[in-house]
Amino acid sequence: MSSFKKGGMIILSSPSGAGKTTLVKKISKNKNFVVSISHTTRMPRPNEKDGKDYYFISKNNFKKLIKKKEFLEHAKVFDNYYGSSKKIVKNELKNGKNIIFDIDWQGTRQIRNKKLNFKLLTIFILPPSKKELINRLIKRENKNIKTVKKRMKEFKKDLMKWKEYDYVVINDDLKLCYKKIMHLIKSKKYISFDKAYINKHVKKLIN
Repeated sequence: MSSFKKGGMIILSSPSGAGKTTLVKKISKNKNFVVSISHTTRMPRPNEKDGKDYYFISKNNFKKLIKKKEFLEHAKVFDNYYGSSKKIVKNELKNGKNIIFDIDWQGTRQIRNKKLNFKLLTIFILPPSKKELINRLIKRENKNIKTVKKRMKEFKKDLMKWKEYDYVVINDDLKLCYKKIMHLIKSKKYISFDKAYINKHVKKLIN
């Protein structure tokens, strides 16, 4: 595995609320790194801007783009659609940019299966505890308990996909988690990690 100097893809996935979006934005501040801005059919959250955080479009228009095969990957998550523009991503890669994806396991599978001629690194982010995750979701969703419960229903299913990723990092401290991820990105060879420990941590999160 070679380090990412230019022209590669880094995917960050996690259960909803584990902090991947914050980490993606932090990584994108590094030279030659850009975020893949997804198209989505969900409503914008407070402070989100069209064209900066997401491209907000209707379900009808999204389905038209699927038929035209405009997406590198797409998935339905919590009754909304998300997708990464094939054209935009390929243009950025050809220009030597490292693309960071904030997508779930469905999109990750699709990109991996396409076997594109570019470096690919996949990282799964775990929360430190279920309690902390719920607190983050409550804060993010403005105490909308119905939405929080809906996201927690998918929690176990999302967690069990960690084995499909190159690396797993626990986000118990944002700065430390960021440093670990950047170390993985810069590494010229595969770095082994304690899968037994991760497995125990996942079991604690589920129970």
